[in-house]
Amino acid sequence: MTDFITEPARHVPVIRRTDVLVVGSGPGGLAAALAAARAGADVALVERFGCFGGNITVVGVEGLAWYRHEQTVEAGGIGREYEDRAKAMGAAVPESQSLSYELDSEGFKLVADALVAEAGVEGMLHRQFVAPVMEGDRISGVIVESKAGREAILARVVIDATGDADIATRAGAAVVKTPLEEMQAASVMFHLAGVNKAAFMAEVRADPQTYKDWSTGEWQVETDGKEDDMFSPFLKKPFARAIAEGVIPAHLNTIAGTWGALHDTGELTYMNLVHLAGVDGTCPDSLTRAEIEGRKQAMLAIEALRRFMPGCAGVRLRNFGMSIGIRDTRKIDAVYNMRESDVRHQARFDDSIGIYPEFIDGYGVLIIPTTGRYMHIPYRAMLPKGVRGLLVTGRAIGGDKIAHAATRNMACCAVAGQGAGVAAAQAARARCDVAEIDLGAVQAELQRQGVRIA
Repeated sequence: MTDFITEPARHVPVIRRTDVLVVGSGPGGLAAALAAARAGADVALVERFGCFGGNITVVGVEGLAWYRHEQTVEAGGIGREYEDRAKAMGAAVPESQSLSYELDSEGFKLVADALVAEAGVEGMLHRQFVAPVMEGDRISGVIVESKAGREAILARVVIDATGDADIATRAGAAVVKTPLEEMQAASVMFHLAGVNKAAFMAEVRADPQTYKDWSTGEWQVETDGKEDDMFSPFLKKPFARAIAEGVIPAHLNTIAGTWGALHDTGELTYMNLVHLAGVDGTCPDSLTRAEIEGRKQAMLAIEALRRFMPGCAGVRLRNFGMSIGIRDTRKIDAVYNMRESDVRHQARFDDSIGIYPEFIDGYGVLIIPTTGRYMHIPYRAMLPKGVRGLLVTGRAIGGDKIAHAATRNMACCAVAGQGAGVAAAQAARARCDVAEIDLGAVQAELQRQGVRIA
């Protein structure tokens, strides 16, 4: 039997009333807040960390559009604006395997600050969501906690951009959680300094890796064939040699992966080498163990690079991401749950709020969009069952496993987020539920904001 205590009733001060409240400021939540404000709504954006940007800034995932090639069809809108604005502010460099620019995780904090300020969004950092405020089956706001104590923020529409469907879950919406043994691995990202760029790149050119090299004894990656001979900034051989020579324990044979950009200053960024299976991103104990283990494995990877990768003899850790990166936990059981066939076969929907190229990355599948194929993102995939007044965006939208492998990607989260933000603004203005909006008006506003919806 679990011990428990009973908390006394308390009066929680209402510190803000707004049209649209977005909780979580990752690529999807930030896009939702900006889109809603640009559509004329009063918007508050709650974030538990001290910066906006989520996966980009907190975790250190800098490759927003690493899938982009000559024939890739883009959605436009705020996701592309992230990249263009970062370039303009000196916070992006050319990405190593695509036609995109890699975002600087530290510099993007300033980019996000500027975007939020210019849109007139009220940023509310350092606040942790703890409970929904419910009126029957309708959500009317949230309770947060911070150094200031327990506070309430009320809104006509709430957007859950927590990544884990935290608000939807606690509000009583139907959600689906991937079984632990099937969850995509979590990653501790890190960045390095002290690389000899000439020596490192000479080795990369002498022994170029491709996407088919992702398939090793530990991983088997399904492609559609066209990816197999495309260059990938993949590192495996230094770690295999480190295992052979006892530098890395033999059971850590999943240390491998990609690097992002190598700067003239000797910084090697976006090191995606640590992959931890069996991590439950909704369990703080599991997260604690994974953060500690991930840092240990990162240091083993760095030692292997020092010994066995040309140009890395003097390398040192520059920084870890502020938080572990989680790919997979809960998804809502939505009014429409996207299917594998949708993301593999260019699904078209009348309620499209944006498009996304045929990019699938997860559960052992890697499809790079080089042929002009793309799919629609349906508005219904963000509508949770059982709760009114709530939209769920980002990687927690409804869908099966392979659909999630596509829609979890940051650029797709931005597409869904922008659609959610415009829809929320329209629902707030019309005083209607998010399931009753004028979808034509939403699509027209999205097009005005530069989004391709068909």
